[in-house]
Amino acid sequence: MWVKYLFGLMVLFSFSACKKVNPNFQAEAANTQNYHTAVNTLTDVIIHDIFSPPIAARNYVYSCIAGYEAARHMDAKYASLQGQINHMPEMPKPEEGKEYCYPLASLTAFTHTAQKYIFSEDSIIALDNRLMKWFDELNMPEDVKERSVAYGLAVADAVKKWSDKDNYAQTRSNPKFTVTDEPGRWKPTPPAYMDGIEPSWNQIRTMLLDSAQQFKPTPPTTFSTDKNSQFYKDAMLVYETGKNLTDEQDEIANFWDCNPYKMNVIGHVMHASKKITPGGHWMGIAGQAARKNNSDFVHTTYAYMMTSLGLFDGFISCWDEKYRSNLIRPESYINQYIDESWVPLLQTPPFPEHTSGHSVVSGAASTILTNVFGDNFAFADSTEIQFGLPVRSYTSFNQAADEAAISRMYGGIHYIPAIEFGLVQGRGVGSWILSKVDLIKE
Repeated sequence: MWVKYLFGLMVLFSFSACKKVNPNFQAEAANTQNYHTAVNTLTDVIIHDIFSPPIAARNYVYSCIAGYEAARHMDAKYASLQGQINHMPEMPKPEEGKEYCYPLASLTAFTHTAQKYIFSEDSIIALDNRLMKWFDELNMPEDVKERSVAYGLAVADAVKKWSDKDNYAQTRSNPKFTVTDEPGRWKPTPPAYMDGIEPSWNQIRTMLLDSAQQFKPTPPTTFSTDKNSQFYKDAMLVYETGKNLTDEQDEIANFWDCNPYKMNVIGHVMHASKKITPGGHWMGIAGQAARKNNSDFVHTTYAYMMTSLGLFDGFISCWDEKYRSNLIRPESYINQYIDESWVPLLQTPPFPEHTSGHSVVSGAASTILTNVFGDNFAFADSTEIQFGLPVRSYTSFNQAADEAAISRMYGGIHYIPAIEFGLVQGRGVGSWILSKVDLIKE
């Protein structure tokens, strides 16, 4: 009788064990929506924590590199960034002959890297917990799950240690930007009159640029208050355009505003509106393109990672010029020399004029995304829906970048040279990155 009972238990246990193992767990684990959710959650945290555009780009790039480095083992044609980014250390490798669930490893690497650079860690921890529950329900073998999580944590740890040496911590103690009365020099603008943001950002270690100065743009127009000068004419163009905006120009300016901390003043009361950064907008475009392209899990991580490289090096290049030329913003110039009551459509960001940051990173991101998904890749951009703005459609990434750039003049916050030279600068950065990174083996 005991023999029959034990045999019955063994059969039941075997049946239960077999039932728990999902033979399709690898295919089901490769659901790209999880990765999109992870990137979008990081974007939401960046908005909530009010990171400046350059710092937001740093948050994205290390998280996306970690996610890609763990995911790339799903497909042998994808290579590591190690050896292509000169200062990047060798990444941990999976154990040979052992099975892994690389989407789980990738998401673990992404979320645990992202936690290092933010304040609202609870949001990423909550996401990680939801993802772990989702993976638990796939009923993969326990050893595969544990091994995959351990590998993701190892990648995250390696990336975080690497990021500690990029000079970010050291620049936190650098002096603030010095404001002077020198004509033509940048000064804080209303309504908050904030200090210049990240004046030492050109000291941050680049990913692929030889130096922050590698794509030094054409200098700005020589400052002048002479009404016959080119500088005065550039300012008048901003002024007249702002006074005669069409509905379409107004919509374009607001769509690409991407001001992470807009101050609203009502009487003596001031409160802030939080928005997406320029980099966050382009990360949103990368995600939308990956969905339309039906990119698999690895290619999705690749698209985000490549975009983040362009944003990171683009901001370093741009900020290097901003605090070299230290040029006065249109709002300050127009109020002082043309019309003291004029107010731009958009709120002027707290850093110097030349070149336009949005133009630079839009040029870089669009160049990279064109390489990832192809030229004439039409898409509908719904990134700004959460801020009450409509979807805008584009025939290519380059068209979107051109519109993002000119939006800064419609908004009254940049002169034309900052826009045009900024696009050239950004496209140079993007092309350089593509020339140095070769990750997909044909």
